[in-house]
Amino acid sequence: MKGRYLSLAASGAVLCLTAVTLTGCGAVSGLTGDNEVTLRVVAADYGDNPQNSSAGYWKDLASSFEKDNPGVHVEVSVYSWSEVDAKVAAMVKEGKAPDIAQIGAYADYAEAGKLYTVDELLSVNTEADFLAPLADAGKVKRIQYGMPFVASTRLLFYNQKLLGDAGVIPKDSAAPWQPKTWAELEAAAKKLKAANVPTPFAVPLGREEAQAESMMWMLSAGGGYTDNEEAYQIDAPENVKAFEFLRDRMVGQGLTGPVEPGKLDRQAAFDAFTRGEVGMLNGHPTLLKQAAGKGVKFGMVTLPTIDGTDQSAMGVADWVMAFKNGHKKESGKFLDHLYSAKNVTAFTNKYDLLPATTSAYRAMEASTGGSATQLKTFLAALPSSKLYPVGKKSWAGVSENVKQNIGQVVQPGGNPAKVLEDIALKARKADGER
Repeated sequence: MKGRYLSLAASGAVLCLTAVTLTGCGAVSGLTGDNEVTLRVVAADYGDNPQNSSAGYWKDLASSFEKDNPGVHVEVSVYSWSEVDAKVAAMVKEGKAPDIAQIGAYADYAEAGKLYTVDELLSVNTEADFLAPLADAGKVKRIQYGMPFVASTRLLFYNQKLLGDAGVIPKDSAAPWQPKTWAELEAAAKKLKAANVPTPFAVPLGREEAQAESMMWMLSAGGGYTDNEEAYQIDAPENVKAFEFLRDRMVGQGLTGPVEPGKLDRQAAFDAFTRGEVGMLNGHPTLLKQAAGKGVKFGMVTLPTIDGTDQSAMGVADWVMAFKNGHKKESGKFLDHLYSAKNVTAFTNKYDLLPATTSAYRAMEASTGGSATQLKTFLAALPSSKLYPVGKKSWAGVSENVKQNIGQVVQPGGNPAKVLEDIALKARKADGER
């Protein structure tokens, strides 16, 4: 998920590895015999160290597929998130696109006519199994090219001890805190500041994932990057209100800590939360293990909205796509294998991610033990979540524009309406909108 929970930075952790190539037969590519085919697959690494690299998952997946499909061999190269998108782009430019890629975005390749459509590849059952909002996000001009691989949603995390000491919640209470409005967040942040908490509410609008933090606040105001027709609405009044609230009520009252939001990256905010220096912040499932590993007692709730009315949560997904290399049938079979409930669940369980399919979603709903209970809070928000407009070829440039400029809107004297208008005009021009 670019901007992904992980990036998922999308996995959150970036592992700088050279490619790990997993080959079932030693073949190089393409045809390996009269009736043999080698599928070349490129995938991203979700692990944060060599011991939990995604390479092991793909090796097992390839082996089990080859066993059931004699004559089709699978060669997988696994790269870190910091390089995998660029690797695939270079392969495509050289005319050596992989058969299947699991990366952060697909729209550019779809627009260029380089991808098979999903209905050309998958069985009817597999195609129908994708969760609706994720399948919709995989479409370009109403045709699906991108297959969601894994997903996440975002929730408001809070430090139970800090809120208890500040009088926001009863001390040592295990009962969940349920703020519904921005006014309640502001009031809680003021109490945390009075209790000398270094950062009452962290608002990371630094370059790492400013587009994600921005979208969460836009949605909670009833806005978002696009309208129901997927036209850009970045300068919508609801979005302006969101940033005016952050500028005036949070930053303006000294409730966002010593680092100004525009210079605060997401991982730095997460690290401060695990050190017990942050009272509240928006987070994704990666923070579960990070905080628990440091002994932080925390709670999670849906991000409150401007007036307490329900709004969509933010969802993020990473993508699988199949290039037109003449191996449509073999690629389709491998993808059906990849998206079986068993294989989807094996991956999401390993990395504490959310499944992109209904069958695996139901399996996670029914699971118990481990981190399953906490993940269900994220899971519940997934079916109705709203994702980045990744089906737009222009989105990568729009996201970069947000990263570069959005931090200034919450500074004292910042002008949210003007900055959002500038971003919106460039976005519409890039997308061919009026």
